[in-house]
Amino acid sequence: MSDIDIQNGLKSLIEQTYLIEREYKNLTASYMSLQGFIKDIVEILPNAIWVLDENDEIFLQNSEAQKLGKALNFIPKDEGELNFGSQIYLVKKVVKDDKKIISATDITQEKRTERLASMGQVAAHLAHEIRNPIGSISLLNSTLLKRAEPKILPIVEQIQKGIWRVERIIKATLLFTKGLSITPREFNFLDIKSECEEALKFYEYSKDINFELNFPDALYSGDFDLIAMVFQNILFNAIDAIEEDENDEGVVRLSYEKTPNEHKFIVYDSGVSIKNENIVFEPFKTSKLKGNGLGLHLCLQIIEAHKGSIEITLEPKTFCINLPIKEK
Repeated sequence: MSDIDIQNGLKSLIEQTYLIEREYKNLTASYMSLQGFIKDIVEILPNAIWVLDENDEIFLQNSEAQKLGKALNFIPKDEGELNFGSQIYLVKKVVKDDKKIISATDITQEKRTERLASMGQVAAHLAHEIRNPIGSISLLNSTLLKRAEPKILPIVEQIQKGIWRVERIIKATLLFTKGLSITPREFNFLDIKSECEEALKFYEYSKDINFELNFPDALYSGDFDLIAMVFQNILFNAIDAIEEDENDEGVVRLSYEKTPNEHKFIVYDSGVSIKNENIVFEPFKTSKLKGNGLGLHLCLQIIEAHKGSIEITLEPKTFCINLPIKEK
């Protein structure tokens, strides 16, 4: 073999080496690009994703999986539901070659909706079953109230208060299960004040409570009965907080502010603080000694149906009801 042949061979070998190196770099770049693309896909998924290697070590995970921290240690062997913290997750698994893909989808809201639907059906049935006999008892007690002797009149009045409380629970339950139907009309906020003062006569409490209800002399268009229920429920909630407090006296103060866009009603009470603000408006959840967990949930629904809002502050503890001022 001549020197020229050797040189040509070396030149060809060098060119092939460069070609292979370029192809390797291109393949590496393509692989890195594909890997980044896969990571981006995994990252934008709304559920938690883990990819495990043959030793069950984490090969890849997205930020949702990182948020769950040690949840991977509690993943069931088979597919199914995982209760972790206050959330419920649906777990799915796929094995591909030497990798295991695990996904955990948050189904807490779906489970909550199912549970509320079941509870609502039971509550609606009970409300209907109770409504008729309570109506008869109320009618009989009204007759008894007119004829009762003075010495038994306090007992009859207590029965009337008990009937009123049951009717209030039935009404709230049916509103929750059937949904709200708004019937707007123009009314004065002073009429809401009168409704609240009348309702307070029927609500039982043992403490010496001073009520300051500063409703404005102003017209508003909305569902009178439902808005009256909101203020009554907020006031009853304030009474319950004072009842749970150690002091023998308490204050419930409703003040009013008007902004260019809203009527603002701020309700303050001197009772116990809110234990868990995250469940305040959750149906069938309550931290109070008395109550069914529907009152404040309905308050929020009613105010939002009027395009308003309810805000809570903890220090000092207040409920702020905001109703929009409608353009004429």
